[in-house]
Amino acid sequence: MMEWLTQHVLEKYNFWIAMLIIIIGLTATVVKENLLKKLIGLSIFQTAMFLWYVSLGDVGRNILTTWGLKTGTPPILWEQAAEKGYIYVNPLPNVLMLTGIVVSAATTAVALAIVIRIYQKYGTIEEDEIIEKEKEFEREGVM
Repeated sequence: MMEWLTQHVLEKYNFWIAMLIIIIGLTATVVKENLLKKLIGLSIFQTAMFLWYVSLGDVGRNILTTWGLKTGTPPILWEQAAEKGYIYVNPLPNVLMLTGIVVSAATTAVALAIVIRIYQKYGTIEEDEIIEKEKEFEREGVM
């Protein structure tokens, strides 16, 4: 039992932490009524996805093979390192996440600009109040 716990739970602590942070961010995005809090939750969610994806690059311990997944090999690996069982990191997930971080920052900036524009039009960033004001505008014929 302890061996199973060590192999399937404790060795994958980074995955469990990433999943916990993903759940926190997704919950904040869905549950909160304040648009700014939703954006903060979305940012937390994106950051947790980066953590999870970069964790997949940890090839040396063969974490993924315990789940039945194949692991890639880096383009340069000398035989002595492989024989000694060195832990190495696949650089591809790190490179891909750099692009993801740039896209995330741009998306967050655009979303903040939209929230500012919503505040200028409705005077609030609370979702239920915006919906009520939008219904008022429709009744009055204001665009």
